[in-house]
Amino acid sequence: MSSHCGPADADGQGRRSNTATDTRRFSLIGSPNSGKTTLFNALTGLRAKTGNYPGVTVSRFEGRATVVGHPVIVEDLPGTYSLDPISLDERVVTEVLDPEVTHLPCPDALIFVADVTTLRRSLSFLAQVLCLDLPTVLVLSFTDELATRNGRINTERLAGALGVPVLTVTAGAPDQLGALHDLMADPDAWSRPPIPPPTDPAEVASWIGSVLTTADYHSPEPDPRTRKIDRVLLHPVWGTLVFLAVMFSLFQAIFTLATPLMDLIESLFAWLGGLASAVIPGIVGRFVSEALIGGVGGVMVFLPQIMILFFLISLLEASGYMSRAAFVMDRLMRRFGLEGRAFVALLSALACAVPGIMATRTLPSAKDRIATMLAAPLMTCSARLPVYVLLIGLLVPDQRFGPVNAQGLVLMALYLGGATAAMLTAALFSRITGRGGNVLPFYMEMPPYRLPSWRATLMTIWDSARLFLRKVGTIILITTALLWAALNLPAASADTLARHGVDPTDQAAVTAYTIDNSVAATVGKAIEPVFAPLGFDWRVNVGVVSSLAAREVFVATMGQIAAADNPEEPLQSLRGMTHTSGPHAGEPVFTPGTVAALLVFFMFALQCFATIAVMRRESGGWRWPAI
Repeated sequence: MSSHCGPADADGQGRRSNTATDTRRFSLIGSPNSGKTTLFNALTGLRAKTGNYPGVTVSRFEGRATVVGHPVIVEDLPGTYSLDPISLDERVVTEVLDPEVTHLPCPDALIFVADVTTLRRSLSFLAQVLCLDLPTVLVLSFTDELATRNGRINTERLAGALGVPVLTVTAGAPDQLGALHDLMADPDAWSRPPIPPPTDPAEVASWIGSVLTTADYHSPEPDPRTRKIDRVLLHPVWGTLVFLAVMFSLFQAIFTLATPLMDLIESLFAWLGGLASAVIPGIVGRFVSEALIGGVGGVMVFLPQIMILFFLISLLEASGYMSRAAFVMDRLMRRFGLEGRAFVALLSALACAVPGIMATRTLPSAKDRIATMLAAPLMTCSARLPVYVLLIGLLVPDQRFGPVNAQGLVLMALYLGGATAAMLTAALFSRITGRGGNVLPFYMEMPPYRLPSWRATLMTIWDSARLFLRKVGTIILITTALLWAALNLPAASADTLARHGVDPTDQAAVTAYTIDNSVAATVGKAIEPVFAPLGFDWRVNVGVVSSLAAREVFVATMGQIAAADNPEEPLQSLRGMTHTSGPHAGEPVFTPGTVAALLVFFMFALQCFATIAVMRRESGGWRWPAI
């Protein structure tokens, strides 16, 4: 790598990140779990955005901030332990700092974030960064924890030993950002090391010892509580049992805690639908009530469960438990041809397969990346959650055995089923592709147990809710509107109704006749032979077809059909739905076998076109998405 990546010098070397403006670009760099992203959020607030680096598929996180009246761009680079990359996301850090990679924006200055409790490990990385000859400031995080655990450091002497500014910012505390803002106003004035750090590993070790001695650095005492807890959580048997217990509690909480909020949302949309029908006359009122309010409300009712799911996952991640879970799962995943790093990617797929596939960039092996990409869509994403909850409500009574909710048990079984399918898929393709080459050892930093940041946790909840609401307000809203039209067209004339013995003044009877002879019914009945062995009738077929736009639309479809019969109790209406024709006429549609078949279908069916597109981009072609 070239040793300079900054503003063009007298020889015209180097490159600026912003040629059209004077806006300075600051890149945050550091190891994982160093507090880098927390500082990024504190600097940018909610003005951050994500995208991809030009020419590469690694995500970039950047936002704008104002420091001492000057607008700046702040970029959060992927976490890495050195400038010697072993994975795709680590390589992009090296390329961002390389002036010869002209398609990537180069920073004007670097903000190196280091966990002060593990400073010795960070200094070897910092030595590489200082050799780049870019303006650099060292920001020490977790200084409060250092003091609590009887460690100490003299930041002024550390700054003198390194030759660069040194600041402390604890958890992005706003009152500690002022000094950093002042520095960011003029990075050209930052002090530089008079002599670059050594590059020989043996000399770097001596340099680190000299720096720490000069700074009067004393490592924090080991936390005895962490050691005691880890004896259990990292144990091959007890750690696995604790992991299963945590997952069990998580799925129980999804049903137990969400029910009151779901009932409230359901009542709200029922009231809005009735109000729209009363205020807006004719077919327009029905469209607003049934398609817009009813269709969207049928999906919105599951928002509390999605928020609770990601709230609990956020707490587990922020507390430090997820690193332990990955370590424990590494033993199991190696039996399926994967490693512990893949657990993090598959865990991301619980939100959506798209970030799960993108998270495979942390895997050093291309073979592992492909196997994990193909497994990720089988993990139970948040889009499946509303469908599962609806179908579980039809299949399993809301019974409790003490603190245990029967519906929560079934939900956990579905998640475990998806995870098992993902593991078997990974094992299959690991054997097909062959791991090849040298398998790098799996290592993962075990951060100290920490109390989660409520601000970060709330931002996680807001992000999950925002993405869900965006989907509801676009894809699902448009699809439910089109579906309503397909279920209510063509409208039958009074003569047609009379010929079929339907009273034109009986709105419920007219609606039932219209739906049974609609465009949607024609499509559903045309494909009925395909799904008849599973017990589906044409209405379920329409729901399955409509779910190709988004899985949640199945819920909206069933909601619209049920609302035509009983808008006040749609779930009860679905339970009482019977076949209208054929050999099973008069029999219930949603039998246990039919509901089980739907659950299996939604567990395995790859209905998400965005997932296919991202897999094509990440794998570099159509071969693996096609498979």
